[in-house]
Amino acid sequence: MFRTILHMAYRNAFLRKSRAILLVLMIGLSMGVMVGLEGLYDGMSIHMIDKTMRSDSGNLSLFAKKYRLENDIKYHIDNANEKVDTIRKLREVRYALWRIETSGLAQTARKSKPAKLIGIDIEDEKRFGKFDEFFKEGKPDFGRNGVFVGNELAKKLKLHIGSKVIFTTQDSRLEIQSVALKVKAILHTTNINLDERALFLPRERLNTLLALPKNTATQIAVMSTTNDVPLLQKQIQTLFPKLDVKRFVELYPQLKQMQDLMSIFNQITFFIVMVVVFIGILGVMYVSILDRIREFGILLSIGYAYRNIRLQVLTEALFLGLTGYLLGVLLGLAFLGYLTYYGLDLSIFAEGMSTFGLDSTIYATIKTGYFVSTFFAIIIASLLSIILPLRKLKKLNPIEVIRNSQ
Repeated sequence: MFRTILHMAYRNAFLRKSRAILLVLMIGLSMGVMVGLEGLYDGMSIHMIDKTMRSDSGNLSLFAKKYRLENDIKYHIDNANEKVDTIRKLREVRYALWRIETSGLAQTARKSKPAKLIGIDIEDEKRFGKFDEFFKEGKPDFGRNGVFVGNELAKKLKLHIGSKVIFTTQDSRLEIQSVALKVKAILHTTNINLDERALFLPRERLNTLLALPKNTATQIAVMSTTNDVPLLQKQIQTLFPKLDVKRFVELYPQLKQMQDLMSIFNQITFFIVMVVVFIGILGVMYVSILDRIREFGILLSIGYAYRNIRLQVLTEALFLGLTGYLLGVLLGLAFLGYLTYYGLDLSIFAEGMSTFGLDSTIYATIKTGYFVSTFFAIIIASLLSIILPLRKLKKLNPIEVIRNSQ
């Protein structure tokens, strides 16, 4: 009996081919676009967070007490190299490095802007966060008196490769120090804090400029291999109780809020699309039952059980819903595959996007959760869509239906 019901449901689901094809296309296109948007929004936030971690904080950052409140180099970390070596030995740590940073004024012959000078080791930065990927112009080589400049700061000061810039700051002895530097590269990290204000030079040279002891740092950044970052935070805090240990979400709460906002937007989009799918299946099933009202009346009059009719209608709805789902999976995978590999090129809005810390090309991400949640949502939509048509069938009087149909 079940095989007969299944066969009838399949035949009836696609009895009106044009109507069935339109419904399947509607479900497939809606799902494909929805999944593509989810992947695009998630990819945008994930890439921003990833680049911010790699260019600055890592999963964890260590600072001297009061440094983040007063931003004064007198609150620095001594013997940073020894502390970093200790952290690197932890099993949960992929890599760790230290940097030194000071605030001051970047000047050219015509312009000046508040900025910060960050002392780094290029090889450490490459191992930590693939630093060479951030180079927009120039090469990862300081040479003599070289400096790397954030792209937005370079625009404001009208700097290009080979330009000269003077940085003025106060050293640890409260004396004013200036250094003349030559631009060797321009960086684009999508981290607004760095792109708009940062200049990078060798760590040892900045230590000398600030009259600080060797291996002094203002920040130790840690990249972990574990998802349990709070546990690693407690572990490192136990090792260095005199330092502040902060997670990425504590240093950049706005990026976490943006990610949560994107998630809410995706849920709203998901709900709207599922409502459209529900209405589409409901409309097709209701019209389909009205077209076959005499057929159902005859079946009921000869003793065909209502539960069999209910199962047949349910199976028809599932056939249509799942066919649309399979089309949506193919379209969604194609859409996401393209956006993951090539990205969405928005170069015409590059200048505006860079002010928000966004790349001109946005890449998507693919998660199995997109397709799993959609699968169950379409199953539920298919089940709910047959409630009204089945109520119509249950109220049928077989004799009157046959008489009125003649």
